[in-house]
Amino acid sequence: MIPLLAVAAWSGTGKTTLLKALIPLLCAQGIRPGLIKHTHHNMDVDIPGKDSYELRKAGAAQTIVASAQRWALMTETPEENELDLHYLVSRLDPSTLDLVLVEGFKHEAVPKILLFRSGTGHRIEELTLDAHVIAVASDIALPLSVPVLDLNNPAAIALFIKTWIAAANTA
Repeated sequence: MIPLLAVAAWSGTGKTTLLKALIPLLCAQGIRPGLIKHTHHNMDVDIPGKDSYELRKAGAAQTIVASAQRWALMTETPEENELDLHYLVSRLDPSTLDLVLVEGFKHEAVPKILLFRSGTGHRIEELTLDAHVIAVASDIALPLSVPVLDLNNPAAIALFIKTWIAAANTA
C-alpha cells in the first residue's frame, strides 16, 4: 500500500506553500508523490463554455477529459455528505506513486505533519497531537513530544519524509 501523509493546519498557515516547495524536492530524491487536496469551497476544474464542461453539465455522472499530456476524471457527488479519503486514494494509480500527500483531512486517522505558524492567531495549546501526528513543522521552537521541523526549511522536511517513508516500507 502506498504511504499516505497528510499536511494539516489552519487556513493561512502555509500548507499549499509548503507542498509547492516539498513536491519538487521529493521528486529530486526519487520519490514519486501524488496529491489529494481537500477544499471546503465549491470547486470546478472545468471551464464554462468548453465542450467537456457543457457535456458534464448536461448530466453525466462521471466525465473523463483526456489528451496526450494528461487526463482528468470528474465525478459528480451531490448526494455525498462526507468525503472518503481512502476511496479517493483508491482512485489513484499506485504503479506511478511512492507517496500520497494529502492537504487537509486533518481529522482523518492517517499519518500527518501538523503546521504551526506564529502570528496566525492560534496558540500552541490548540494543536491536536493525536497518535497519528508524526511531526510538527513550525516557524518557532516548540516543546513537543514529536519531532519539531523548521517550517521554513522544506529541504529538511523532505529529508524527514524520505526517512519516514523508508521506515514505513521496512515495518
